[in-house]
Amino acid sequence: MPTTKTSQVDPASASLLSIEQLPDWLGVTDRFIRRLVAERRIPFLKIGKFIRFDPTEIEAWLDSQRVAER
Repeated sequence: MPTTKTSQVDPASASLLSIEQLPDWLGVTDRFIRRLVAERRIPFLKIGKFIRFDPTEIEAWLDSQRVAER
């Protein structure tokens, strides 16, 4: 039976995403992600001078951004 790939991220095997990786994952620009961070509209971690994103928190954030059908 063929397996289907889902957008779910396994928290046990997930590593933090960098600010360069997240735009590719979401299909948006680097500039858009940086603006979301500057406006504190997306969950992120600040580790020293580095900004990182927890994939499980991003999945939850995406779900909260979903617009309901009419």
